[in-house]
Amino acid sequence: MPSAGALICLASAVAFGAMAIFGKLAYDDGATVGTLLSVRFLLAAALFWALVAATGAARNLRTLARRDVALAFGLGAVGYSAQAGAYFVALQRLDASLLSLLLYTFPAMVTVAAIALGRERANPRTAASLVLASGGLFLVLAGAGAGALDPLGTLLGVSAAVIYTTYILTSAGVAQRLGPLVLSALVCTGAATTLTVGGAVIGDVRPGSVSAAGFGWLAGIAVVSTVGAVSLFFAGLRRVGPTTASILSTAEPLTTVVLAFLAFGESLGAVQLAGGALILGAVLVLSAPARRPAYAVG
Repeated sequence: MPSAGALICLASAVAFGAMAIFGKLAYDDGATVGTLLSVRFLLAAALFWALVAATGAARNLRTLARRDVALAFGLGAVGYSAQAGAYFVALQRLDASLLSLLLYTFPAMVTVAAIALGRERANPRTAASLVLASGGLFLVLAGAGAGALDPLGTLLGVSAAVIYTTYILTSAGVAQRLGPLVLSALVCTGAATTLTVGGAVIGDVRPGSVSAAGFGWLAGIAVVSTVGAVSLFFAGLRRVGPTTASILSTAEPLTTVVLAFLAFGESLGAVQLAGGALILGAVLVLSAPARRPAYAVG
């Protein structure tokens, strides 16, 4: 029987995996990209700060280095906002299942970048992971058939993975110093600031056009797929460790594929499914033999 920690990690993966579905449904009920991103991060920031206060983490705020606070805010204002923007614009143009597989190439990207930066050493395991991830990405894209892929959506989906890779590598140090809840609160505050102001400037924050059901889907993104998913992930991580958490996180794209089929009738071809299996296999290769950093996607 799975341990409580494993079940918590799986619940986090499912919550993350549902985000694309909530996003598609919100678009159908009047949400623009700007509205979605603004509401998501404003609500998530408020909830994270409430958790910071409720857990007593607020007592340590005065002792935090100003540089770390500014860095965390900047990670949200620049890095995470760019990743989220690319992801949700791509979601308008691609199937949720396809986008989830494109995004999930980021663990292999993190490994390659870490080796290039001298943070890790290359070995047969990382080489095998890179081959699997690259081959999987090729099959996912090639399996769509000529003319079936939206070029801009595909570029944005891969860009979201690249930006998230940069975000992970940049935030590794400050995450250890601030703690997950405070870091999440600051990152979401930074993202909310950039995305709300930017969306308002270009006229894309239009809450008046969103139906009541649409606000429900937006709340789902913020509460379930952001605050709930992140909180569950770190709770599970403390119980099972980074290796198991990383392996269990592969349930995220699987969740998106299944839910996209149930909600929208989306289906991947046999070649794309094989590519998805290779991408997930790359994550398993990275995670299983040695202790790897665990990743929370959102």
